Amino acid sequence: MKPDPKLNALAIHLHGARIGIITRLPGDQYLFAFEEAYAEDPNRPTLSLSFKGRSGGLLIAAKPIRRRLPPFFSNLLPEGHLRDYLARQAEVKAEREFFLLAALGEDLPGALTARPVSADGEHDSDHPERDRNDDDSALRFSLAGVQLKFSAVMEAGGGLTIPVHGVGGSWIVKLPSLRFPAVPENEFVMMELARSVGIPVPETRLVPISEIGALPSDAARMPGNAFTIRRFDRSSDGTPIHMEDFAQVFGLFPEDKYKHSSYANIASVLWQETGQAGIDEFTRRLVFSILIGNGDMHLKNWSLLYPDRRTATLSPAYDFVATAPYLPGDQLALSFGRSKNLGEITLDQIRRFAETAELPVNPIRSVAKETVERTLSSWEKLAQKDLLPAEIRTVIDAHIRTVARSTLL
Repeated sequence: MKPDPKLNALAIHLHGARIGIITRLPGDQYLFAFEEAYAEDPNRPTLSLSFKGRSGGLLIAAKPIRRRLPPFFSNLLPEGHLRDYLARQAEVKAEREFFLLAALGEDLPGALTARPVSADGEHDSDHPERDRNDDDSALRFSLAGVQLKFSAVMEAGGGLTIPVHGVGGSWIVKLPSLRFPAVPENEFVMMELARSVGIPVPETRLVPISEIGALPSDAARMPGNAFTIRRFDRSSDGTPIHMEDFAQVFGLFPEDKYKHSSYANIASVLWQETGQAGIDEFTRRLVFSILIGNGDMHLKNWSLLYPDRRTATLSPAYDFVATAPYLPGDQLALSFGRSKNLGEITLDQIRRFAETAELPVNPIRSVAKETVERTLSSWEKLAQKDLLPAEIRTVIDAHIRTVARSTLL
């Protein structure tokens, strides 16, 4: 369904309640403003830490942005191939974020929906399942990422299919890369390794593409497996759980996910919001990523959940892929202790990281050492690693052992 070119406003709903509006202004500018009732509610659900002032209050002052949506909302939209595909389906230009959000607004990450406000001032319906009989199944979902991903629900027989509107889908399907071999197998094995190390990860599966229904015809013809992961921003009954990634936390546009911030910046936020438990888990995942040779843990690959609607927790881990077999000499996505070296973890790095984030160093050092030991032991016993092609498995094995040996803890 093509959005109305005369559309000038989108109502933003959080947990089903309207909290603000994005207005399209003359000169192709866009402004987000909170509803007064939301701003004055002392028990309001959290939208984003990017709107949290130093004293804990809500930042309501905003400036219009030309051509783009404000960063928080821009990050709700997919990137790359998926954006292009969905924009074509919606008959809008991929760079016209306001209209793309209007098309995809019923199945966004977290507990948000974006709904058009009619030209005559009548507000959108409060019923997200409206128009369910319209045949626009590819348009009612959106998950940020550069690979093709589709909301899906698990059928009783174990297969995967895309729901009619993509609304309430509980699984994400990630198709193989046309450039690199065995990426679904790589991610599945690395996620299972993380699980065995003690890192919280969602349920994952490898599913033959031939068993996935309603894919675009070109995707349906692809050979091999897809990687599937249960959405952690949906409860078991399909209720949305709000979330945001760290590009949203820092108010950065998606293309800046490798810039302007370091792992210490993420740790500083986690220290303030989640305390020592959050720092321990963040350290565990960061060390694990370096051990497996994952150079792509940028800002959008770290997220916060709000299970009680107000308090931030570190989300389950996701997007663990060993990039070292595909990109020899790859570096970390962000700086860790003033280094992006993916081949070692030094005590000096850990000290610099802790000092920058204003954290105690000894707990970080202990968690790092424990993670190295657990990863080595778990990798040795991991049955799923046999799913990897021998050449990829060999590179990952060598990388884990090299980093472990060179880590001075």
